[in-house]
Amino acid sequence: MKSRQKYYSEGHYKNFIKEYDEVIELCKAITFESDSPEEEASLRASQFQSLLLDRIFACYTAGGEIESLLPLLDELIDKYEVLQNKLSILEQAPNISPLAIDDWPDQYEECVQVIGLCILLDRIDLLRRFVVLIDDAGYAGDDTLYEDLLKKVLPNRYDVDQWYHDVYTPLIQAIYADSKEKSSKLLKNYCEQWYPAFIQAPWHDTHLQGENGSHVGYWAIEAGAIAFLYDIDDSKIDHMVYPKDLVEYARRNVSR
Repeated sequence: MKSRQKYYSEGHYKNFIKEYDEVIELCKAITFESDSPEEEASLRASQFQSLLLDRIFACYTAGGEIESLLPLLDELIDKYEVLQNKLSILEQAPNISPLAIDDWPDQYEECVQVIGLCILLDRIDLLRRFVVLIDDAGYAGDDTLYEDLLKKVLPNRYDVDQWYHDVYTPLIQAIYADSKEKSSKLLKNYCEQWYPAFIQAPWHDTHLQGENGSHVGYWAIEAGAIAFLYDIDDSKIDHMVYPKDLVEYARRNVSR
């Protein structure tokens, strides 16, 4: 494999896969510390979902074939559905979202990363299932980027001129810029300010942990999805966090 990011080595990936398998087996065998069976089930579901998302990013970052992400994405949506179910039982809130996208920027980022993966891998069936979990919690029609990612591929979405987190302003502006050159510049600006904007995210600076750490790559998947959906020229964007290979895959394989 040839790594897609400079901070990710073959050693990183080998260690991740080894530890991934070990942690999965451990999680199957142990009981998570909790105050109730319902909380334990929720913590367990969250751990399995988080581990699988990390595996998807690790595989892509390490240079894996893009087609290898498809079965993992299928399994990931299953795990979000299980997580939502366990959370709804714990919180006695049937429509609770598995991600608090209005309160936590890193959870919003996770949401649009998953949406972007579904779009770029042409799994609109999975996208529908994932979006239901977010929409039903009351987030539909509240955020411009969320809706602009969806309106090109799902019917009856919303036009809205407000968004939860300022970090996404350049990306939203790239959609509505009055020239192709401005759109490209704004897309580039977004990529350049993306990583510093997430200094509070649990994955920030994980590349400093070494090959035995938890680093799986840094990816602004949503930037690639917007470039693909809105035909933004990304030929001059070579920033590390931009998922150029995924976008090229979508342009070759996904019909719109």
